[in-house]
Amino acid sequence: MGQLSQGKEPGQQQALFTRIADRYDLINHLMTGWQDNRWRRKAIRQLALESGARVLDIGSGNGQISQEAFRLHPNCSFIAADLTRAMIAIGRQKIADSRIYWTAGDAVQLPFPDNSFDGVISGFLVRNLEDVIQGLREQFRVLKPGGRIAVLDTSKPPKHMLTPLIHFYLTRIIPTLGSLLTGDREAYEYLTMSTQEFLRAEELAAYLAAAGFNKVAYQQMAFGVISIHWGEK
Repeated sequence: MGQLSQGKEPGQQQALFTRIADRYDLINHLMTGWQDNRWRRKAIRQLALESGARVLDIGSGNGQISQEAFRLHPNCSFIAADLTRAMIAIGRQKIADSRIYWTAGDAVQLPFPDNSFDGVISGFLVRNLEDVIQGLREQFRVLKPGGRIAVLDTSKPPKHMLTPLIHFYLTRIIPTLGSLLTGDREAYEYLTMSTQEFLRAEELAAYLAAAGFNKVAYQQMAFGVISIHWGEK
């Protein structure tokens, strides 16, 4: 199973997401027809959180998952970790609650001890990792036994009757929209490329199993372009 490497070095990732940080949430909403929050809620539910659970939101960006998770589980605590400090700064301004702690963190070398969290979740992170399997192994490491992982991300679209329309949307509409709203077409061309060259849903499920997770399953949405994967340590 091949891996996309162009543009995935940590320095390149930081530079890209720093450039689009202030419009990132808005464009996500526009690109998905405001479905992205619904997908986040679905992913959060797969963690099956109990009261008092400690959760890591890795690749948290501006904190959209942490914000939604806290709304659904106000008795849990959350650590929102991201590589891009500009994203963290915006998240801190947007979400002022002591039960969401913000920190810088590299997904392939997490700054947390083994067996630290009851749940680990990410949204649109994994396809951007230079080493996917290492990132998943790190999430496995910091989970407590019995803890759960949830991964919300794009998948390489399957071929069906809507494939040409999806390809047009990914390669023309999204970069144009990103360029109009941020002035940075290159960033959204990369995000489109990272979707088209990422793993298929069944391949990512195999990666989760290879990283050590049990009870791995997934659900596809948006004609296969979006998937939620989950598993248990």
